[in-house]
Amino acid sequence: MDHVEVGKVYRHFKGTYHQVLNIALNSETQERMVVYNHKDNGQIWVRPEKEFLEKIPKRSDNITGQKHRFEKID
Repeated sequence: MDHVEVGKVYRHFKGTYHQVLNIALNSETQERMVVYNHKDNGQIWVRPEKEFLEKIPKRSDNITGQKHRFEKID
């Protein structure tokens, strides 16, 4: 997975669901930022795309068993 798709729903490794609203650019660095909302409470968040897609080490709080922080739900 090398980029985030706008409008798609992704699951966080802790089991929560989020919809990607848009991709923004950091005004200082031009780094791609993912703008997304938490499906349960509607809060809007932003996170660097690199971090959104990063692989995660084995953790006890990874209740989904995912390899990446967020994974797209088909």
